[in-house]
Amino acid sequence: MSIDRPTAPHVPPLEAPEPPQGGHAPGYRAGRTLSLRVEALRQLRRRRTLVIAGVLAALPVVMAVALAVGDSDGRRGSGSNGSLLMQLATGSAVNFTVTVLFVSAGFLLVIPVALFCGDTVASEASWSSLRYLLAAPVPRGRLLRSKLTVGLAFSLASYLLLVAASLLVGGLAYGWGGLQLPAGGSLPFGEAVQRLGVMVLFVYLTQLVTAALAFWLSTVTDAPLGAVGGAVGLTVVGNVLDAVEALGSWRDLLPTHWQYAWIDALQQEVVWDGMVKGVAVSASYALVLFALAFRGFRAKDVVS
Repeated sequence: MSIDRPTAPHVPPLEAPEPPQGGHAPGYRAGRTLSLRVEALRQLRRRRTLVIAGVLAALPVVMAVALAVGDSDGRRGSGSNGSLLMQLATGSAVNFTVTVLFVSAGFLLVIPVALFCGDTVASEASWSSLRYLLAAPVPRGRLLRSKLTVGLAFSLASYLLLVAASLLVGGLAYGWGGLQLPAGGSLPFGEAVQRLGVMVLFVYLTQLVTAALAFWLSTVTDAPLGAVGGAVGLTVVGNVLDAVEALGSWRDLLPTHWQYAWIDALQQEVVWDGMVKGVAVSASYALVLFALAFRGFRAKDVVS
């Protein structure tokens, strides 16, 4: 007598799901990760952004108070650019703004650029959040482009804030007249503002080398202060070397050698030679450093 054993039901083998096209999850778009708006809001809410804005907005007030309590005879110099600008500082809002730009361009305006561009990637690494951004996943090239674009935009905004605050303080204190030129003569207010725009743009473009060095250092170190300090140190070293007259024409290769070439715009007819050379030198160094930053970060082993 045979006993019929029940047969097990046939279960078809499980088929592995087809991988999504392109190796990414459905709906993933690399172009939607870490948008400029999101990155800008993140940077805007940081305390150092507010501190920089406060310092730049307060500088014209401090300058106006110093001019008010200072001795007018003590501002008379031997005819150098600095002394001439100080003598004309109280002539109008534009003259006051040009003077503020002169006293801050050599060092103070370097700090916002170095901070906004040098603190951006290194700070993420120091917080151990950089690897999580890349795991989101945010493509490395897009991450650098977003952070660099926002850093450069915030640097320009800091310059515009200083100019706007200087014009406001100067206008309230000295009136809204035209620009008195150091060599004699004057320009009407409308044309003077255009000249002021040229000066600010030149100062910003000559700081591209600072931004590039700070950004490159930010991609190779986890210490934000190291990246910012390295970029600021470039200005210090550049000013020291530029003072060594024995270097002769070699000083023309220093970005800091051209940092005051914008004074050529304080003439009846603008002289562009120095400003063009200054922008060319700064942009050349900047392109190399930006390329090093993107190339190095692409293959970097991010563990923090």
